[in-house]
Amino acid sequence: MAEQSTGTARDEVYTRQGFGQSSGVGERPAVVVVDFTNSFVDPAQFGGGNIGPAVAATARLLAAARKAGWPVAYTRVVFADDGTDGGPFARKVPALLTQTENNPATRIVDDLKPQSGDLVLRKTAASAFFGTGLATWLTIKHVDTVIVTGATTSGCVRATTIDSVSHGFNTVVAVDCVGDRAIAPHDSNLFDMGMKYADLMQSTELIEIALRMAG
Repeated sequence: MAEQSTGTARDEVYTRQGFGQSSGVGERPAVVVVDFTNSFVDPAQFGGGNIGPAVAATARLLAAARKAGWPVAYTRVVFADDGTDGGPFARKVPALLTQTENNPATRIVDDLKPQSGDLVLRKTAASAFFGTGLATWLTIKHVDTVIVTGATTSGCVRATTIDSVSHGFNTVVAVDCVGDRAIAPHDSNLFDMGMKYADLMQSTELIEIALRMAG
């Protein structure tokens, strides 16, 4: 009979096999804000669930991160006006092709407005790293730890987290700064990322670290 996959039995098997160790926060963190755009916050478009509260928590984290001088990068989903760069991703979710450069829905939400020196990337895939210059920019900034915030937990946040680890960065998912349109995939993906790829930390913990680094 297969082992149970939920609750105590699930946690025990991961622990027994050595998953869930901590990679830690290094000396040069950066914050990556994944797809917190107007459309992904709006429940009538791609939002819903706990995404709204995650935006509010991210705003508080960014304020502390900027005091500490941590680099900040944002992503926006942006497709060509004619949809020719859509590919399989957009075929699975055709409404994504409405996310064009001049559509106000693709703008970063006002509560998280980018500041001078921040990096804003356009992407047409789930990961913030795929087809973008994010990895190079982080390396130039001497970043050793990537703190992931954004939407959605089960999609672009997860893809970004896995690619962050694959590029050799210590990776932290700020658990109250990520959200999903449904809570079940949010919770299950947080568990899985915490066991395999990232440290899971509350924004309050990260704010304390930032303020300590800020002196």
